[in-house]
Amino acid sequence: MAVENKNISYRIYLVAFMIFMMAIFVAVKLTNIQWVEGDYYRKLAKERTVKNFVIPANKGNVYSADGSLLATSIPNYTIRFDAMAPKKEHFDDNVKALSDSLSVMLGKPSGFYQHELRKARSNKNRYYLVARKLSYTEYMRIKSFPLFNLGAYKGGVITEQKTVREHPIGKIAERTIGYERFDETGKETRVGIEGAFGEYINGKDGKRLMQKIAKNQWKPISDNNEIEPRDGYDIISTIDVYIQDIAHHALLKQLEYYQADHGCVVVMETKTGEVKAISNLGRAESGSYYETINYAVAESHEPGSTFKLVDLIALLDDEKVDTSKVYDSKGGDITYRGRHVRDSHKGGYGKISLARGFEVSSNTVMVQAVYENYKDNPEEFVNRLNGLGLNKPLGLPFKGEGKPRIPQPSEKSWSAISLPWMAFGYGVSMTPLQTLTLYNAVANNGEMVKPKFVREIKEWNKVIKKFDKEVINPKICSDEALAKIKAVLGNVVKKGTGSKLYSKDFSMAGKTGTAQVDYHKGDGEMYYASSFVGFFPADEPKYSCVVVVHKPNVAAGYYGADVAGPVFKRIAQKIFTDVPSTNEIKTLNVKITHQEKNYAEYYNKAQKKENIVPNVKGMTGMDAIALLENFGMKVKVKGSGKVKQQSIQPGQRFNKNQIITIELS
Repeated sequence: MAVENKNISYRIYLVAFMIFMMAIFVAVKLTNIQWVEGDYYRKLAKERTVKNFVIPANKGNVYSADGSLLATSIPNYTIRFDAMAPKKEHFDDNVKALSDSLSVMLGKPSGFYQHELRKARSNKNRYYLVARKLSYTEYMRIKSFPLFNLGAYKGGVITEQKTVREHPIGKIAERTIGYERFDETGKETRVGIEGAFGEYINGKDGKRLMQKIAKNQWKPISDNNEIEPRDGYDIISTIDVYIQDIAHHALLKQLEYYQADHGCVVVMETKTGEVKAISNLGRAESGSYYETINYAVAESHEPGSTFKLVDLIALLDDEKVDTSKVYDSKGGDITYRGRHVRDSHKGGYGKISLARGFEVSSNTVMVQAVYENYKDNPEEFVNRLNGLGLNKPLGLPFKGEGKPRIPQPSEKSWSAISLPWMAFGYGVSMTPLQTLTLYNAVANNGEMVKPKFVREIKEWNKVIKKFDKEVINPKICSDEALAKIKAVLGNVVKKGTGSKLYSKDFSMAGKTGTAQVDYHKGDGEMYYASSFVGFFPADEPKYSCVVVVHKPNVAAGYYGADVAGPVFKRIAQKIFTDVPSTNEIKTLNVKITHQEKNYAEYYNKAQKKENIVPNVKGMTGMDAIALLENFGMKVKVKGSGKVKQQSIQPGQRFNKNQIITIELS
């Protein structure tokens, strides 16, 4: 018995010792947590319950020159369903009505939604996808459906919102207006106007300290370091929606007819360099055409005969020859160092003047004229090209501008055939927009201006930055040379290679181009880039335009006058013949009659009744701000678009400098 009691005592001592050791361990651990690792655990606890949230800035809008909205940010909603949130009686009572409502809105049978919702509940699915990509109106509608109108906790409706960029005019000019995309690594790419002017349009995100109060629920807490977001500024572009629509569809029609690989068109205002329309269309595997690459800006290629304008500028301004100088086309085939220069017209043109050689685009005539006058000093000709800025990019704000190439006599690659080949547009490389800039300089009495895509950057009615005309070259050649060049370009359309485009209703001037391009990598086929570039009206040019179509179906045609020329003519015809009065809006400050009338009525009414708040509902944000500030009120703005709510109702009295908040849709 004594032995047994002794064993029990040992066990008690052992248990007591273990408890004692555990107590010591706990005490040490608590001391360590409190004093040694206390800062770390307190920081960890704070990070899990208090953290900074990014407050996204609202992105600015992109507008056309006439005030049309080209790009804007709108909320996009995804609706999901927590099938376990509603009580059984609520679910059973409302599932049929909910399914009926979803069927009417989303298009699938009511039975489909009943089956899916019941299946989600039986599977205890707490994140069932109901619909995505809903507008704000659709989101508000679906929230009012049976069961969902009980809210997140009782009805199980889960709402996810994100902001998406939309182009109200569709895919037209999408590549130039721009967008942002993310690749598989999450790297962001911005292109076009939005990419080039991102520092203005994107704004700056804010931050706010928030504390966790429940699962996935956070509340803001006071913090001196809180930063309010700064919304992005609006971009006022030079694009004219009317001209853009004409240019886009004229190009698309021609690409489809000739089954071409891709093409571009640019319309520019002569005096200012403002790009009024730009379309870049490439063919997908399906055969449809999309805006994918900004060919007008990025694609540098051999221009072919449109480059012959440089020949005329150099020859006339350097006073080497006159347009009346006669050359023998020599049967349409001449040879330099064993390589042939041929005319497209078999047998050549006989003996013709330099002017006529340009009008019919004779390679043999133009090459002879350049070679005879510059063969002993090719630097003189090349320096003329360099002086026109053709050897360097235009310096546009967009990423990926194509690099031109003008061979230089000092380069190792220069050879005996470099000069004659340059004379008819081979061995050189230019972008369509660079070619247009040169022709526009001729139309603009010799002043070469840089193409401009943005007029100004605004914050509501306040101009943040204005972009003025930028002159590249104040005078590309003498007035005497310009007069002769304009006359010859006009004759190209009247009686030259562009005679099919002639119309007695309106005058045009320009040059056709057909360049053989090495797309094929040795497959034996011939591929061409067909182009037309010029200006209209011919006497007092208002617009210049370039059209380039790559790889048309040769069986249908490939000459510049046939493929690219009709696009040019269609644009000029639409602007000046069909509806000549629709393109008169030149500034955002133009008076719009019904808006001016409303504005005056509001203002006069308020003047009669001192300090009476006007009704600004339905007005554009800019107009509403200007009106309210003229009354002496301070305006806070939420959203973008037209006014849908105002914090102080119409007819109420207000004090000077009183704050009024307007909510825009």
